[in-house]
Amino acid sequence: MPYINNKWHYHVEAELIHFKNGRGTQFIGDHIQNFKDGDVVLVGSNLPHYWRFDNIYFEDDADAHADVTVAHFREDFWGTQFLNLPENKGIKTLLEKARRGICIEETVKEQVAGLLDKMLVTDGSRKIMLLAEALLLIAESQVAPLASIGFNNDFKEAENERINAIYDFTLANFKRPIPTEEIAGIANISPHSFCRYFKSRTRKTYSQFITEIKVGQACKCLIEDQISVKQICFESGFQNFSSFHKYFRQVTGKTPLQYQKQFLARKEKAVAI
Repeated sequence: MPYINNKWHYHVEAELIHFKNGRGTQFIGDHIQNFKDGDVVLVGSNLPHYWRFDNIYFEDDADAHADVTVAHFREDFWGTQFLNLPENKGIKTLLEKARRGICIEETVKEQVAGLLDKMLVTDGSRKIMLLAEALLLIAESQVAPLASIGFNNDFKEAENERINAIYDFTLANFKRPIPTEEIAGIANISPHSFCRYFKSRTRKTYSQFITEIKVGQACKCLIEDQISVKQICFESGFQNFSSFHKYFRQVTGKTPLQYQKQFLARKEKAVAI
C-alpha cells in the first residue's frame, strides 16, 4: 500500500525493496531522485529514507495501484561471525556501502526482484539462502551509493515528525514560491533557525532542496513525453526557461532534451533486447 511507511523514518534493519508497481519521489539520506516501476533499492542500517508515492496512488477511483515487496533483515541475523568469513567479504562490503543507500543497476535488478518474489512463497533455510543469493548478485554488480559520503544520521526520533512535515508541505507546494517564514512555521521554528536547522540535517539549503524536487518533477514529465519542454518548465515550478535549463543541467549534468533522448534510447534498447 502506498501509505505504508510513507514517511521519513529509519530502523536498525537493512531494507531491500522492489517497486513492482509504483512511482514517486525517493529520499535517501541527503539524496533525492524519482523512483519508478521495476526499481530495486538497498537501504542500510539506520539510514533515513522516505518513498513519497505520486498523488494518483491515493485516489479512490484511480487505476494506479502500488505493489511493493520488501525484505527487512539485521546485518547480524545470521550470527556475529558470519560476515567475517573470507567467503562473505563481498556481502559484508556491500552492506557497508548500503549505509549510504544503493539503487540496483539494470543488469541485475530483475534477477534480484525475482529472488524477492521467491522469498514470499518460501519457508525455512531456503528463504535465507535466497536473501544471500540476492545480496551476492548485487555485490558482484557495479554499485554507486546514493547519499553523500559526509551524510550522518544524527536525527533524534522526535525530529522525524518535523522532517515529515517539511517534506510533505514542500512536495505539495513546490510549484509556487514558498517564503522562509511559511516553511519555518510548518517546522515550528523561527525563520533564522530554520535555515540553519535544515542545512544541518540535510547538508543542503532549502532552496537547493526545492530545486532538486523541481528538477525531479521535470525528469518525470520528460520521461512521460506527453507535453512540450516549455510546458514542462512551468509545470515543474520554474518561473522562466533560462533558470529551468540552468538548474536542470546543474542537477543532472544534461540539458532537458539530452536527458529525454538518453532515456528514450535506453528504452528502445531494452525493448529490442
